[in-house]
Amino acid sequence: MIVFIAALIGAAYGAFAARRKGGKGWDVAHYAAAYGIAFSLVGVLATIIITRTMV
Repeated sequence: MIVFIAALIGAAYGAFAARRKGGKGWDVAHYAAAYGIAFSLVGVLATIIITRTMV
C-alpha cells in the first residue's frame, strides 16, 4: 500500500514539476513516470525497513 501511494504522489509531483517548467504533454508524462518510479522505489525501501523492524 505504501508503494502504491508513493507512486501516485511521485507521479503527481512529477507532473507538477513538468508543468512548472513549461513542459508539453509528453514532458509531463515523462516526468510523471520518472518521479512515480523513483517514489515507488523509496516506498519499497520504506516497506522493507518497516517490515524488518517489526519482526
